[in-house]
This record gives sequence, C-alpha cells and structure tokens, in this order.
Amino acid sequence: MSMDPDASFDTLCVHADDGIDPITGAVMQPIVLSTTFAQDGPGVHRGYDYSRAGNPTRAALERCLAALEGARHAAAFGSGCAAVTAVLLTLRAGDHVLVSDDVYGGTFRIFDQVLKRFGVEATFMDMTDPSRVANAIRATTRLAWVETPSNPLLKIFDIAGVAEMTRSRGIALAVDNTFATPALQRPLDLGAALIVHSTTKYINGHSDVVGGVVMTSDDAWAEKLHFLQKSVGAVPSPFDCYLVLRGVKTLGLRMRRHVDSAQALAEWLQAHRGVERVRYPGLPTHEAYALAARQMKGPGGMITFELKGGIEQARAFLMALRVFACAESLGGVESLAEHPATMTHASLPAEVRRGLGIGDGLIRLSVGLEGLEDLRRDLDGGFAAALRS
Repeated sequence: MSMDPDASFDTLCVHADDGIDPITGAVMQPIVLSTTFAQDGPGVHRGYDYSRAGNPTRAALERCLAALEGARHAAAFGSGCAAVTAVLLTLRAGDHVLVSDDVYGGTFRIFDQVLKRFGVEATFMDMTDPSRVANAIRATTRLAWVETPSNPLLKIFDIAGVAEMTRSRGIALAVDNTFATPALQRPLDLGAALIVHSTTKYINGHSDVVGGVVMTSDDAWAEKLHFLQKSVGAVPSPFDCYLVLRGVKTLGLRMRRHVDSAQALAEWLQAHRGVERVRYPGLPTHEAYALAARQMKGPGGMITFELKGGIEQARAFLMALRVFACAESLGGVESLAEHPATMTHASLPAEVRRGLGIGDGLIRLSVGLEGLEDLRRDLDGGFAAALRS
C-alpha cells in the first residue's frame, strides 16, 4: 500500500513494511530465506542476486525503519555493535572522533580497544554544553558520536546544538537513538546526519533477536553503508528481520506504556528511603529536564538510581527481585534490572567508571509492561533485602 505522508506514528508502525504482499495477499511480510536469486541473464537480475548484498525481507525492514525515523535510507546489521562498527569503518587512520563521555560499554570498547589499533583516535568528553564540542574539534575530526539519553546515566545532550557546531565544520553527527526510539525522538529532524539503533532493544521489543540499523537521508552515507553491508557481511538473517518487523507493529503502543510506568516508578523511587538519587529525564530534578521535554516526546522507559550502600547491598537488592530479571539488555516487554559496574559497563576501566559516576550502588532498570503495583512490590522486596545485607 502507498502510505499517506501524514500518517501517524502508530499507523506507520503497522503499515510501513510495505503492507499486503502483492503476489499472495499475505498481510505479514514474507520471510525470503533464499541465499541466491535466479537471474534472467548474466548480470541481469530482478533487484536481488545474493542475500548478503540484499534480501527482500531485509529491504522491507530497512524501508520500515527509515519511515519511522523520517530517513530516506536504512542499512540493517546483525547487531547494534555491528551497526556502530559499520559507521566507524568509514574512517581512516589519522581521523579523530568526538564521543560523548557516557556511552554503552560495548560502544566504548569499539572506540577504545578496536579502532585505536587502526589509528583512529577518539576523545571522550562531556557534550552537555555544545560549546565544548566546538572547542574540542580538530583539523582531523571527521565524526561526532552522541548517545542520548545516555547509557547508563541518562544524560541528555542537545542534538540540535551539537549538530549546529559540527555541521558548519563539515563533521557528521551520529546519534545513538536506542533508548528513545523514533517514537520519542527523531534526531535527523534536529540536524543529525546518522541515526544508530540496537534493534535488539525497544524496536524489536521481545528479547528474542539481536540486530542493529543505521539510518540517514544523505545519499553518500547510504552508499558507504550499503557497500559495507555487502563487503563486510555483518547482515541480519531474513528470519531476524521478520522478527524485528513483527516487533515494530506495537512500538508506539509499547513505548507509551514503558514511559507511563517508568515515570510513576521514578517518582516513587525518588521518595524511597533506600535511594540516594534517581536519574530520570522525566523528573524536574534531572539536570536536563527542560531540554528533554523540548527534544523528546517522552522521557523513556529507563531509570537509573543510586542505592544506599555499596556492591553488597546492590547484589542483595538484585538477587531478591522476582518480577524484574537480573539481566543485561533492555527494551523488552519484561522488566530488567542490572548493575552497570559489573555487567554492561564492566569493560570501562574502574577509574573511568568512577569519573563518570558509575558507582558500586548504581542500578539500571528497564521498565517493562507488567502491572505497576507488581513492579513496585518487587522493588520494595529488593530494598528490604539490601537493608538486611
């Protein structure tokens, strides 16, 4: 079906995957598992020749996700880290990248332990003030990388402000939009050149597939990314693409519930005697509350808080939970709780973690779709266990 350009986000989620199959009438996107495609003659194909280079199910996913972000192009990859790596493979030895100081541990590891070996230098910095970005730009700076809301401290960076500083100097801004999703934030509309997602998280939403995507409206960037898909080969399987497409159908609906429950839990946690501090962009106490309200359509489903005590209290808290699973990842229908210092951000050196504020009592919650009162009771049981430890 031809989509109305003014269609609502929820309608795009359901129909932006191209709709009804014209051959069979199937209302769900077919899974094309074929690795190769018959050609009408040597070099004369019908749009596909080999599934690493292109696959109909993957193409449907890419068109769908591009529509949700308001992008012209999307390139799907086998994981979020593969999507990050694809963007960074466009750099050369001697190039410099500015990176927001609070990023996912896997992203930090790519910059700090992989790219460095190939002569690409990264400067990790606090980008909350865009003027700092301007002062840090070098003649060799080719890319700026921002994760907002950030992982795990939920910092909010001014996408439009950073984009203004970089674009005027010919530097591309990439925004990791995994925590917000296009339901809450569209970075291209704010001046970013590239958007990166771990589709493993909210976009798929069911904790049953690993994937990633990069989106852009720049033709030159799209050409580079599709070349890397074909040449490096870190592409998702057709079945994985189908699973993400299935998850996207309910993205708008799910995000509203994630936000509503996270907001209520954050307010409850802020008043809890077992909590030192709550970090959530929907609370007026968040340092970028006004920016989040202006830049986003909702503060998201992630909460980070500092538990009173240290690592023993954090361990007791997590082990006592029954509704929240103690697990890495985020964005699924189920609620998850984790300890960044020993789990998702263990790859950061201890001194870097301390400098960022990732202490031994820091807990990160991914608020799922369970009943709000059940989640509150579960967290209360965790606090009781932490107090006894």
